[in-house]
Amino acid sequence: MIESRPVALVTGASSGIGRSAALALANEGFQVIGTGRDTANLTAPAGVSFLDLDVTSDESVAELVAGVIARYGRIDVLVNNAGIGAAGGAEEISAEQARKLFDINVFGVMRTTNAVLPHLRARGSGRIVNISSVVGIMPQPYMAAYAASKYAVEGYTESLDHEIREFGLRALLVEPAWTNTAFDANSVRPDQPLDIYAGHRQVFEEYMAESVKAGDDPALVAEAIVAAATDTKPKLRYPVGRTGSVSIMRRIVPTRIFDRQLRKINRLPA
Repeated sequence: MIESRPVALVTGASSGIGRSAALALANEGFQVIGTGRDTANLTAPAGVSFLDLDVTSDESVAELVAGVIARYGRIDVLVNNAGIGAAGGAEEISAEQARKLFDINVFGVMRTTNAVLPHLRARGSGRIVNISSVVGIMPQPYMAAYAASKYAVEGYTESLDHEIREFGLRALLVEPAWTNTAFDANSVRPDQPLDIYAGHRQVFEEYMAESVKAGDDPALVAEAIVAAATDTKPKLRYPVGRTGSVSIMRRIVPTRIFDRQLRKINRLPA
């Protein structure tokens, strides 16, 4: 079946930001293919189809993308949303645990992007929308590995965007702040915890839980994703909620003052 509507592929669409994005894009007229590790028991809303995908597998990604193109005849927008969080001191996260995190948050983005790009180039149009984070533009104690993965997505996307513009394509960033999802509950904890960090780690986990609970509605992030997918003159970055003010502060506030405020928020000694 050749789909006349634009087609959006959204990874990590079974819940949270991804699910909200899938619904918002469908309401905007897209045929949406949402992916997750196990979508068998998910109820698909109108305009959304769910398919299984493991973004850490080259084979799974290639098979999924080829199947979507064969069935619908096109992909217009790729939303790389699949990801996991991680909380813990940098020293408490083993290299192996960090590798698994990067395999989803960074290499998963690269796998799906590389699988979709040949099709988008052949069409001469399309958008790749990568979900970053406020922690991709600022440090966050006890989230060093996660922050590193989002900093990587920022650099990758901005560089990619320069490479593909001549083909009629754009790579764009959506940067949520704390968002009211299951992010906290689903974040991995350190595999080599150390007593010396236990107290501050506990304080941070309480801070993160409170911030997520009071965070933005995922629908607000979905609005930014739709804008990135559809704006006639898209911006490279779409900050959501407090991310916009944080971005401005990082540019204009002296480093020592920003540093002091960050430590105060995280209840770290001056």
